Parts: sequence; structure tokens; C-alpha cells
Amino acid sequence: MSPFAVCVYCSSYDGVSPEHLALADAVGRGIAERGWTLVSGGGRRSMMGAVAKGARSGGARTVGVIPRSMVEREWADHDCDELLITDTMRERKALMDAHADAFITLPGGLGTCEELFETWSARVLDLHTKPVVLLDPDGHYAGLLTWLHGLVDGGFALRSAMDRLVVTGEVGAALDACASAP
Repeated sequence: MSPFAVCVYCSSYDGVSPEHLALADAVGRGIAERGWTLVSGGGRRSMMGAVAKGARSGGARTVGVIPRSMVEREWADHDCDELLITDTMRERKALMDAHADAFITLPGGLGTCEELFETWSARVLDLHTKPVVLLDPDGHYAGLLTWLHGLVDGGFALRSAMDRLVVTGEVGAALDACASAP
């Protein structure tokens, strides 16, 4: 049986704060400490690169999934134990989902939010039972969370949807939530 695998969504853009790079590194190291596999977007830059380097530094297996167009731009993390190359972003996300037993979202931008919403929506619809965790130690997603709670208050979303998203500011708590996978 292959080791438990956690898919981490996060920023791949240069210019994020050193604190966010350190957070990504800590998540990668935490995955390694638990003997798990990291599944990521297969990039070597920014937080995506930091989480993979952190995981590898602790001996974790890393699986990167990246569209061919990004490989051609030389963004690929060729140090991954397994680098899967897709033709499209949709194929990328499907492979990331298929390889993961749980999902953690770190601070990021539009693409990161889109990945969070897709895995979380699928969880709400019972299309999978994998934990979906939002790790937000510095309030990066505070405005988004306020808006989401407003959706519930306004009758646009069920409280049970919010219950399917674990929100924490602690790396250890995020990893513990992943470990609760059925």
C-alpha cells in the first residue's frame, strides 16, 4: 500500500513574503515527519517549490503534476520523485485529486482559491470523503471566510458546507485534520 498522500495548494508566484515561504517549508517538513507523500502542482517556484523542498529535506516522496505549457516555460520541479505532465489544467487537477488522500490549501491567489473551491465543493457534494483543510495562520483568507459565512447567513449555502472545511492557523492542526481521512 502506498503512503498516505496530501495534496498542497499554494502560491507559485515569486514575490510572496519570507513568512509564507517558511510556512510552505514547514508544511512540507511536517508531511515528511509523518511519513506521508506530498502531491503538488509540480512547480519549483515560490511556495510550491518551498513545500516540495521541505518535504524532500525530510525524506518524503514528492509527486508533482504540471501542465506541459508550464514545463516548457521551465517552471517544473524536476527534483520530484514523480513528475506527471498533463496537457491541460483540468487534467492536472484530476491527477492531483486522484493521487491525494487529503487536501491542504495555503495562502495563494486565484488559482489556489479555484483549487480550494473545487475540492471543497466536491466534498460538500459527497463526491469524495477526503479532508479539505484551509491553513491560514496570518488571516490571508479572513475576507473570504467572512464572505463565506455571509453566504450561509443569507441562505446561499448550508452550514454543513462550512463544516466540511477545516480552517486552522496551525501547521500541526492542519496535518492532524488530514490524518482524519476515512
